[in-house]
Formats: sequence, C-alpha cells, structure tokens
Amino acid sequence: MGGTAEGDTARHYRGTDPLTGEPIEFWVSGETISHTAIADAETAVDGGWILPGLVDAHNHVGIAPGLGVDIEQARGFAYADARAGTLLIREVGSPLDTHPLDDDPACPRFIRSGKHIARPKRYLRDYGVDLDDPDELAAEVARQARAGDGWVKIVGDWIDRDAGDLAPLWTRDQIEAAVAVAHEHGARITAHVFGTDALVDLIGAGVDCIEHGTGLTADLIDQLVERSIALVPTMIQVENFPGIADGAERFPTYAAHMRRLHADAPKVFESAREAGVAIFAGTDAGGFVEHGRIVDEIEALSKVGLGNAGAIAAASVQPRQWLGADLLADGDRADFVVYGENPCDDLGVLRHPQAVVSSGRNIL
Repeated sequence: MGGTAEGDTARHYRGTDPLTGEPIEFWVSGETISHTAIADAETAVDGGWILPGLVDAHNHVGIAPGLGVDIEQARGFAYADARAGTLLIREVGSPLDTHPLDDDPACPRFIRSGKHIARPKRYLRDYGVDLDDPDELAAEVARQARAGDGWVKIVGDWIDRDAGDLAPLWTRDQIEAAVAVAHEHGARITAHVFGTDALVDLIGAGVDCIEHGTGLTADLIDQLVERSIALVPTMIQVENFPGIADGAERFPTYAAHMRRLHADAPKVFESAREAGVAIFAGTDAGGFVEHGRIVDEIEALSKVGLGNAGAIAAASVQPRQWLGADLLADGDRADFVVYGENPCDDLGVLRHPQAVVSSGRNIL
C-alpha cells in the first residue's frame, strides 16, 4: 500500500475536534503520539479537523464471496478499509487467521473473535466451526477465546430448513454456559441474530453485544439498556435482506420474514437509539458488502436519529472507548484521520480525508 515513510522525522499536528469543537494539538514521533512538544518537529497539519481513526466494529477481512481468502487478499481488503479512514477493525469471525497483518503498519489494528461458532447446515458453509453436539458450545467458546483478541462470536439464529424460517441454534442453558466460559477466559461474547426468538435467550443469558438485531422489540431494547449490551446494527448489510429473500423463495415464510425485518429495521434502530442503547458502526464487509464502506454506514446511522455528530462518534471515539483502544492520548498509537472541513456539518467530507495516519505513517 502506498504511503509516506517519515522515518525519524517528528511531525506536529494542530486542529480541531469536530465532535467537541475543542482544539487538538499533538506531535507524532515514530508510531506514537506525544503531547509534549518535540523540538524541530515539522508541522504537518495546522488547522484541520482531526478524529481518531474510524472504527468498523463488524468486519471480516478474512472472508470474501467464494471463500478461499489468503493473507495477501485479506491485506488488500484491510488496505481498502484503511484508505476510507478505518484504522480499527473488530473482526467478528473469520476462517482465516489474520494475525500476520498485525506486523503491517499500513493495516488497521484488529480485535478478533476467532471463528464463527454455529451448527451443521445452520450457517454459511465453511465460514466457521460447526458443532455436531450443541452441548459442546461452551468448550468451543473457550477454544475461540484463546484464538481471538478478547471476543468470541456465536451464530444465534439462522434458517432452519425443516421449519422453513429463522430459528435459534442454542438453548438458554447452552448460551449461559458459553457466556460464563467466555467471561472466565477474559473475553466478551457477541451473537449474530436477525429475528426475535433467539434474542430472548441471548439477552437473558447476558451476551455482551448483538450483531444486526433487526428483530428487537421494545421490551428487549429495554433489557439491552438495563444489561449494558451493545448493538452493532450493520445497516448497509440489512439493505441486502430483500435480495436474500428473493433467493429463498422455496422458503416463503423465511423470505417474508426477512422482508419484514428489513422494512421494520429503521424504526427498530431508532427506538434502540432513543432508549439509550450503545450503538456502534459496523459494515459487515467481507461477504455481500465490499470493504471500505464505513462512510456509508455512518450516513445510514445518521438517518435513524443519531444525526451527523452522533453517527461519527459511533464510528470513532465511542467504539474505541468500548473496545479499550487508543484514542489520541499521550503515548497512544498514532492512528488518526485529518479532514479539511468539519465532517459534522457534511458527512460527505468523510469521503475525502486530507490525511490518514496509521501507526505514524501517512498511508494516503
């Protein structure tokens, strides 16, 4: 990936935080940020609008249509995300181990969930681990917690071809055991779920996050707030629901269900926002969604009540705090994006960064 290798030259950045309007000033030396002035530093930016690197909280650089992704293809996907300003990715399931990308300063930082955990014929083929015995869920969660970076991902619902509709994959006891084991291993656990039925036990068992969440109801939204369970709605992926339904006409109940979830999604997500659910931006890139589309997700979030500033915060500062990642503090990794205008005034500004600095390198 192209970029500027600045070597030992320290650089000075001065600008404004678009979310708060407060002035920002720091220096970059090597890969890190300093809040102490560095003598003879070159001024790289004076007057821009500066954000910590954007966050895609639901992304799969190790997945592409047809599977078979190798590490160099994954690197290309990661570069596409980075060029769009995404410098932190929560990779929620991948058949490919993407840890080798951690040595590439032009790649985003990754926080991984290991492989998806599902059941035979109850998820996309070869994407993850299929458990013949669902009572082995907790043991597999332990294995994936060791393989990941503090997260584990289970598939909460998927089409049951015998029932002809979405249905849960696990019992309440199995989920509770899985949550307990994840937490014992110092990991948080998240769940893919489209419909409503699986949400009852997932939320009741205390998972830490819901992916998609299109089947949320008012009472379940209240439970998310009470239990501090986050939501990553993947709105640009939800736009693919009608196409998924069109390809599943042999299962008319399921197809109708997916169309209904799509139609209701904006209202569901707006209700979650109004109730105070923590909502974070995630594109679900890697399958039906191309990489580098974080700004599309931000724009979609802005339309369900977050507004411009709220949507930007949901893709930058807020998920970084949630994930325990660097911001722009002294000693933090130098991952940030500079814009020529305030993106809170016009989200289109996010598509044209002046600089994207990853691990201290300008990668544009």
